Amino acid sequence: MEDVRAWINGLPTCEASELELVERIRVLEELKAQAAAAQARLAVDLDSAVRQRHEELKVPAAQVGRGVPSQVAAARRESPFRGGRHLGFAKALVAEMPHTLAAMEAGLLSEWRATILARETACLSGEDRRSIDDTLLADPATVEGWGDRRLAAEAKKLADQLDPEAQVKRNARATADRRVSIRPSPDTMAIISALLPVAQGVAVWAALKTVADALLGEGDERTRGQIMADTLVERVTGQEVADDVPVQVTVTISDEALLAGGSEPAWLADYGPIPASLARRVVDTATKNAIATLRRLYVASTGQLAAMDSTATAFPKSLALFIDLRDQICRTPWCDAPIRHHDHVRSLLAGGPTTAQNGQGLCEQCNYAKEAPGWSARPTGPPDGPHEVETTLPTGHTLRSRAPDPPQPSELRPRVVEAEIFKPDVAIAIDYAA
Repeated sequence: MEDVRAWINGLPTCEASELELVERIRVLEELKAQAAAAQARLAVDLDSAVRQRHEELKVPAAQVGRGVPSQVAAARRESPFRGGRHLGFAKALVAEMPHTLAAMEAGLLSEWRATILARETACLSGEDRRSIDDTLLADPATVEGWGDRRLAAEAKKLADQLDPEAQVKRNARATADRRVSIRPSPDTMAIISALLPVAQGVAVWAALKTVADALLGEGDERTRGQIMADTLVERVTGQEVADDVPVQVTVTISDEALLAGGSEPAWLADYGPIPASLARRVVDTATKNAIATLRRLYVASTGQLAAMDSTATAFPKSLALFIDLRDQICRTPWCDAPIRHHDHVRSLLAGGPTTAQNGQGLCEQCNYAKEAPGWSARPTGPPDGPHEVETTLPTGHTLRSRAPDPPQPSELRPRVVEAEIFKPDVAIAIDYAA
């Protein structure tokens, strides 16, 4: 292993001609494909080993193999979702796509191109999948020089020929997966994506375009894109003007940033950090017609969220909200999924209390994964410091998670802020200075 690392580290520093540089780039690309193939085999071996251990422990059949995607993800420094996707891909390669795997091991097919083939044949039986694998990759020269789009098209064409009904079933499953998602975009923008059946998607686009065409014809000074975006917001929220935000928006902001023009960034729920000036503008917009209360959530002397405890076995609503605001996203390292479960770090069966210190926010997959045999977790941070959790995998590897740092008030202007502003459906989590 050390020899390989030393060889790789020396490649960029050695003097070489243009020919040698191109050859080294090619060799490294082939090495990446070979490493991906080795990872696929190792992931399948890990899955088999864990399943065997679970069966020996008499784990219920439905839970055998639970936690493997998260272990794969931890090894790859990826989210558990990506870990699960990689494991599924690895199983397909090893069990049903031997020629594709062999091409990767020879350095002739990249992991991404192998993923394309696995994706386009996912709806087929194992026998049909092996047939396409044989047709396209028995001789890797068949696909040499093909672009990704052509490779996907050829695989899809062969899949349709072998099993026309499979495409119908695939479309039905895709319709069931319709959804709406949000992700941050640069410059404090957000991208709202809707995955819809094609007829519905075209209908939404046509409706927005019709409104834009009509308003542009009347002399509206906005661009077509701006009109379509504003119309979408107005029709979804029911508000008359896109800039008015009547639904609940949770902003976590320090008192200094909100009331004294400070520059400490705020945290907008379901989005992420935003500049203090934008947070103030959101609050100002939200306070025009109603009343909202500023909550005390931070202790300035430590920078830690104020603790909340409960005697209940399930986290009550207020404590759950507190954990949401403190953790912001799933606490598992490399996982960016939204919080769906409020979990006891040290389980109830082990005597773990229902407290903020023993609580963490996790996505559904991560919460279920840590219930698998051999997993354990404990809070490790000091009670008056940032919240920290240490999770131990069945292999003995440890993952450490630290809650994001909350907005900090200025140390130059300590004071207690008591304030009430307008808009009841806008929760403002405010920082109190000591």
